[in-house]
Amino acid sequence: MSFPAEAGGSVPAATLPAAPDPYLPGAGSNAYRVERYELELDYKVSSNRLSGRAVLYGVAQAPASAIVLDLAGNLRATKVQLDGRKAGRFSQRAGQLVVAGQAGFQPGQRFTLDIRYEGNPAPRRGLWGEVGWEELSDGVLVAGQPNGAPSWFPCNDHPRNKASYRFTITTDANYRAVCNGVLQSRTTRSSRETWVYEQAEPMATYLATVQIGRYGLLELDAGRHAPAVPQHVAVTPALAGRARTGLALQPAMMRTFTSCFGPYPFPGYTVVVTEDELEIPLEAQGLSILGPNHLDPDWESQRLIAHELSHQWFGNSLTAATWQEIWLHEGFACYAEWIWSEEAGVMTVAARAGAAWHRLEADAQDILVGDPGPEHMFDDRVYKRGALALHAVRMACGDLAFFALLQEWTTAHRHGSVGTHDFILAINRATAVDAEALLHPWLYEESLPPLPLARVS
Repeated sequence: MSFPAEAGGSVPAATLPAAPDPYLPGAGSNAYRVERYELELDYKVSSNRLSGRAVLYGVAQAPASAIVLDLAGNLRATKVQLDGRKAGRFSQRAGQLVVAGQAGFQPGQRFTLDIRYEGNPAPRRGLWGEVGWEELSDGVLVAGQPNGAPSWFPCNDHPRNKASYRFTITTDANYRAVCNGVLQSRTTRSSRETWVYEQAEPMATYLATVQIGRYGLLELDAGRHAPAVPQHVAVTPALAGRARTGLALQPAMMRTFTSCFGPYPFPGYTVVVTEDELEIPLEAQGLSILGPNHLDPDWESQRLIAHELSHQWFGNSLTAATWQEIWLHEGFACYAEWIWSEEAGVMTVAARAGAAWHRLEADAQDILVGDPGPEHMFDDRVYKRGALALHAVRMACGDLAFFALLQEWTTAHRHGSVGTHDFILAINRATAVDAEALLHPWLYEESLPPLPLARVS
């Protein structure tokens, strides 16, 4: 997810909580994991009618009498099978679908759930506005962060539960369905088209997406020195020229970030440009979603394009184990903006850091970036102060060690779940910096630490 307009003790270890994430009480379950989702969706654009089939392959992690799934809004399960047989009992209430097992579930026990469901999907309303399945003027946008996934499929909705996916989307002809992963097939029958995508790399539920619109698919010209990463734009013909111009620097951003952060972690990258203007850009795994209002050549638009691209490393490949550690997504993505700013000759990282520090100094200092609380998850201070925490590490260890650290971080935890404690261990292994002492004031104290300055040789 992008962020608001640019404005001016000891570190706890990441552990497996005994209860669902405190930032999203009632969402997700630690009693089981889903290892794979196979989703078959039939969607009618004009009536916003969704008929779905979700096959979930899971494994129990704790003794339980039932599997509790997240399924929100007015989507209703009509038929449920457990391990190929009709489920003895299932019920749905308060955003949850509960499927009972006749003999219960024991740790290590594998199971398969086959769920048929239907309804008129709608976004979920909460602290962060509306998230999830949303109708556009002519099509669909899915923005899942942080709890929008249950608005369109039954799931174990927690960022730590990463799984592979297969999406089979049938919709009206002349519309393109864009999902995570690699397109496997596209077939047309009468007035309907079916799109099949395979997402092999593990993915958190909130990053799963489907975008539907009258899109064509363009390939970005990456030039002679392009990294081996296919980059495409799904866009309507009317906006194609504007998209090419607005995203002209994205291949250079990709080169910069692969140099700084290590190899791009997915088979390709697609930007979807909606016809509707969007308040903020959005990221999904292997995808970003922009409005036409984000395609300008000015810094405000270009920083957002860089920000969303960098989330493919920080947030999508490396995903925070709990929502309280969202700074591991947003602080890193904000710092990626600053890196691109310097590379593009707009403003140096040092100048960006100084400007951010002075704005934070003038703002209220009443937030713990390492645990901001659900109402402040997307507070701009989490982004800027998180980025300054990284800048402090860089100033303490020097550029060579810092970028080696980032590449080691993205490699060691590729497609995994991470916490602040993991990052501290990585810093301590790779550098001579006392990471806990350095990061604690930035992440777990309200007062703003001094502006990080380069070491004197």
